[in-house]
Amino acid sequence: MKKKPELLAPAGDMEKLKMAVLYGADAVYLAGTSFGMRSFAGNFTPEELPQAVRFAHDRGVRVHVTVNTMPRNDEVSKLPEHLERLNDAGVDALILADLGAFTLAGKYAPRCERHISTQQSVANYECAAAWYDLGAKRVVLARELTLQEICELRQKVPAGLELEVFCHGAMCVSYSGRCLLSNYMTGRDSNRGACAQPCRYQYALMEEKRPGEYFPVFEDEKGTYIMNSRDLCMIDHLGDIMDAGIDCIKIEGRAKSEYYAAIVTGAYRHVLDDVAAGRAADPVWRDEVEHVSHRHYSTGFFYGQPGQYYENSRYIRDWQVCAVVTACDEVGNATLSLRNKFASGDEIELVGPGCRPFAMTAPVMYDLDGCELHEPRHPQMVFRMKLPRRVPPMSFVRHAVELSAKD
Repeated sequence: MKKKPELLAPAGDMEKLKMAVLYGADAVYLAGTSFGMRSFAGNFTPEELPQAVRFAHDRGVRVHVTVNTMPRNDEVSKLPEHLERLNDAGVDALILADLGAFTLAGKYAPRCERHISTQQSVANYECAAAWYDLGAKRVVLARELTLQEICELRQKVPAGLELEVFCHGAMCVSYSGRCLLSNYMTGRDSNRGACAQPCRYQYALMEEKRPGEYFPVFEDEKGTYIMNSRDLCMIDHLGDIMDAGIDCIKIEGRAKSEYYAAIVTGAYRHVLDDVAAGRAADPVWRDEVEHVSHRHYSTGFFYGQPGQYYENSRYIRDWQVCAVVTACDEVGNATLSLRNKFASGDEIELVGPGCRPFAMTAPVMYDLDGCELHEPRHPQMVFRMKLPRRVPPMSFVRHAVELSAKD
């Protein structure tokens, strides 16, 4: 068997954390309400954080917390208290980008491993080794590295230094996400967790002497979204990642939905296990990453330049969650919570933790009083439905629907 890397999944809030854990993550990464690079994710209050750690640890899953903003003078004095809180909560690792925060973490969170964020843009073996000498357990490599560069780096750094790479999710037009464009245009600082994603905007050219007259900006005659990055997807190449000696693969997406956290984590869990065991990956799991909202996929920089997608910045959304299973007995009598409308007679799919997706026709459903229900209508409505077999709690009912935005 090949060495199997840790599967690290995003947990933007408690529901997403539960989904990532139940769908097969080895570890999750999340943030408190400060010092994290995703300030618009739900994140975890000081009261919620110990609960999150306990839920994960009870199921053998590690918890990594991001402390990867670049604090200013008026913020850095608050770091020791924050770090002590993470240490006391039982957090396994801190993801750090600032040298001062890294040093303070060694003092105020001694039980936590220190991991170096991709925000530090570690791109060579000397830099990686220097962080190891300072006390880092792991470095999250710059996303701009090729697989060949990663292999060389692995060979030239100490064996005790762990290497982590992103394997799936949104990419950034700026080097390792270090961007000033959002701050300049909107006042929302991307390096302080508030990126407005101006790289996804549609831009036009205006000539100085003809104000108000806009000319489209074309690149290769294909369109105007000149900074729009493709999404990363390495699910077809996990064998190459293992051969490179990577210790952890990371899924981007703390600001995305609980459905995304579940489905992408589950897909990578199954394929990773198959590849590590020398089995051919079941194509159904590769297909699962097409069932979540995403932009056009690429292999990032692993095999060379990924290229931009110039036509538009829209997400591809071909599936919608109808309901979530909250309970199900051995013969398939399920209780569900409604998310989006669907009706008896609709063609639907079910997928759940460790549960291979399968299709069925939605039967007549029933409300909690036993009355027939052909179309549950109220958000979060609880209802009952007979399934052909048992599925685990937190399984999703979904159906195919064209949700991608139109021009």
